[in-house]
Amino acid sequence: MTDKGIGPHVSDTTAATLYAAASQDPVIAVGGESAAITQDTYMRDTAVRDTAIPDAAQAPTGVNPSVVLAVVSAGVILSGIDLFIVNVALPQISKGLHVANLSKLSWLLNAYTVAFAALLVPLGRLADRSSRMWGFIAGVALFTAASACCAAAGNLGTLIAFRAVQGAGAALLTPTSLGLLLAAYPAARRAGAVRIWTAIGGVAAVFGPTLGGLLVELSWRWVFLVNLPIGVVAIIAGIRLLPRLGGDGSPRPDAAGTLLLTLSIGSLVLALVESDQWHWGSARVIGLLIASAVLLALFVVSSARHASPVVELALLREPRTAAALASTLLFSTAFGAMIFSLVLLAENTWGWSALRGGLAATPNAVLVLPASVIAGILMARRGMSPGAVITAGCLLFAGGVLWWSLEVHAQPAYVPHLLIGLLLTGLGVGLAMPTLFGAATSALPAHRFATGSAVVSMVRQVGLALGVAILVAVLATGTSGYVGIQALRHGWIATAAIAFIAPLPVLLVRGRRQLS
Repeated sequence: MTDKGIGPHVSDTTAATLYAAASQDPVIAVGGESAAITQDTYMRDTAVRDTAIPDAAQAPTGVNPSVVLAVVSAGVILSGIDLFIVNVALPQISKGLHVANLSKLSWLLNAYTVAFAALLVPLGRLADRSSRMWGFIAGVALFTAASACCAAAGNLGTLIAFRAVQGAGAALLTPTSLGLLLAAYPAARRAGAVRIWTAIGGVAAVFGPTLGGLLVELSWRWVFLVNLPIGVVAIIAGIRLLPRLGGDGSPRPDAAGTLLLTLSIGSLVLALVESDQWHWGSARVIGLLIASAVLLALFVVSSARHASPVVELALLREPRTAAALASTLLFSTAFGAMIFSLVLLAENTWGWSALRGGLAATPNAVLVLPASVIAGILMARRGMSPGAVITAGCLLFAGGVLWWSLEVHAQPAYVPHLLIGLLLTGLGVGLAMPTLFGAATSALPAHRFATGSAVVSMVRQVGLALGVAILVAVLATGTSGYVGIQALRHGWIATAAIAFIAPLPVLLVRGRRQLS
């Protein structure tokens, strides 16, 4: 399939990584439609209309686009639900596997996130070389098989290992699902199809905690078993109904760079989560931090030399893109810490059930869509700069988390103590996250757009992993399974501090441009 308008070696699946971020992030997915329309027309129109997608005349004949949408949406539901459904099951997994150590339990979240972050780009490009259809089927099969193994796991180590395999499956099925979708639709209908696709992933992610709470009432293993019927249906339907699109012969992805990046992130996360028990000055923690830095440097070298790197270093030479990526990393770190802290507060400190905890957090997610619409209106109609909207979102988010540090106590109190913070953080996320996505990609030239958006997705996932790790380090619970309110307050203060500084890279670059 020939490339059109986006540069060499960029095919359907690689271009699809623009919206691969959406299916893995309820912030972008739920608010993605309004963000794409009102915040940055270039984002949607260029990516969906002018990238390496076949014209209607070149699209597979005899393929019903609506059927393709239905099949690939099943895969998106899998990865969307699993984003946060496991969070609410952590206390029950802790009891069921007799593991109270929070630093070890946190790997159930981070193994998935790190694997997804590191493998999204290379697995998408690998599917480009061979077959997007079989790439999707393989991704769904890997995710489904890993889910079954997670449900059957008899110890924490096995469960963590298969969570990483789940992340690999999600990293493969996500870009290939959208690559298939874009290839099936004529140009005039692609934007609408993408909006449906992103909405499905977003709704699945938003309602994941509530569904998880219901399933945990039966057993924590059901949060994984629920994936099996969806996955089996998607595999059977995919083999029978999806178009068999051939590969494009693009270069092999950078396997060495992928491994180096995975090990670098993993070493940093391990150092953070074990810093309480190993101590910051210990040889193990210092050694892991040094190893992470060395591995990252080697990753940069590999990326500079490889024909198909995980990260194209040229993207980072654009100051606005680099600044937006730095702000995205910081804000995603704060977001990951906040989400994890809510689970710990509700189900550990307050002793609520998983279902009650999942329902309690719903206002936070519900506000994301209207907030993203407001962000678009502020910029498109009121002339507010993206930097100002990002700053407002980060400050609202930080204010909500600081409110919890002052007003939430050991005795459960939802209204107004917890609720006000949920409303502020929900508004903040809706303002900041989609705008950061637009800021990171809008400065890119057309031929860098698809790969640049993939890097944004990767950076956001890395931030989520670091947020969980930093929170665990600040809580410093040791081998105890209980998280006290004072420890959570320390975590919230740290989270608010990260959110407060998150807009600085964007603002500093904007200030330099005004002075020059």
